[in-house]
Amino acid sequence: MWFLSPNCIFGLIEIPIGAGVAGIVLPESEEKVIAIKKGDAIALPFGVITWWYNKEDTDLVVLFLGDTSKGHKAGQFTDFFLTGSNGIFTGFTTEFVKRAWDVDDDTVKALLGKQTGKGIVKLDANVKMPEPKPEHRQGLVLNCEEAPLDTDIKNAGNVVVLNTKNLPLVGQVGLGADLVRLEGNAMCSPGFSCDSALQVTYIVKGSGRLQVVGVDGKRVLETIVKAGNLLIVPRFFVVSKIADPDGLSWFSIITTPNPVFTHLAGSIGTWKALSPEVLRASFNIPDETEKLFRSKRTSDAIFFPPPK
Repeated sequence: MWFLSPNCIFGLIEIPIGAGVAGIVLPESEEKVIAIKKGDAIALPFGVITWWYNKEDTDLVVLFLGDTSKGHKAGQFTDFFLTGSNGIFTGFTTEFVKRAWDVDDDTVKALLGKQTGKGIVKLDANVKMPEPKPEHRQGLVLNCEEAPLDTDIKNAGNVVVLNTKNLPLVGQVGLGADLVRLEGNAMCSPGFSCDSALQVTYIVKGSGRLQVVGVDGKRVLETIVKAGNLLIVPRFFVVSKIADPDGLSWFSIITTPNPVFTHLAGSIGTWKALSPEVLRASFNIPDETEKLFRSKRTSDAIFFPPPK
């Protein structure tokens, strides 16, 4: 049984593997104890205190993603633990602890010296932790694998978008997210965030090919991605992926609570909105080539099934 000590954190949390229990205390609010499982996404504004507990024999993986520009050291997460050998109690003298919490010397010694672990600690089998309450998940957690799909293309893929409608706390965090699942050998349309947002993408499952093209029209990345990989797509850069036969799933944090994307191919692609004359002039192509180009991808939006 492993336990991550209470600490302050900010950002979006995603559970890619396992199940467990989390405690969340919003500023000036009571503790919420929630059951967490694979696919859960949790938005945590500034000032939130959390603890995380895995009582099972299987692994529990918690993916923390957030804005570190305001951290103690810019660009790094600030681990601010309340207990343990590096907790805030250890920095105060006995007198200050006694005065602040109105306790005696023996209690101070217990508070300062009993927990010698740091960060993640192993609990004894007889330790009892709070039981989760189903009602506490309301408004705090969205399970991306069970939520209604925003887009679902047969034999190609689907996506769930986290925004202020289905997880209101992302408005306070200032981040949005999506979970995208591609079927085997399917393709995700080349697209970009048109509201200048960055994307931080974690590959949850499967593998596939990825290409990223910069604003100058040059390919800046071509690689194979697989489960466990993490990558950043800069502002306005266009990205596309093709899944391997086993499929490809990824979870992206986007630096806006209500992300807006432009897709360049497919039935809702930008080219479909442009007039034939503009296309012919832009590509310097004859009429028959423009008509052929426009006639393709009239029913597939965002995700494209494997070629027949």
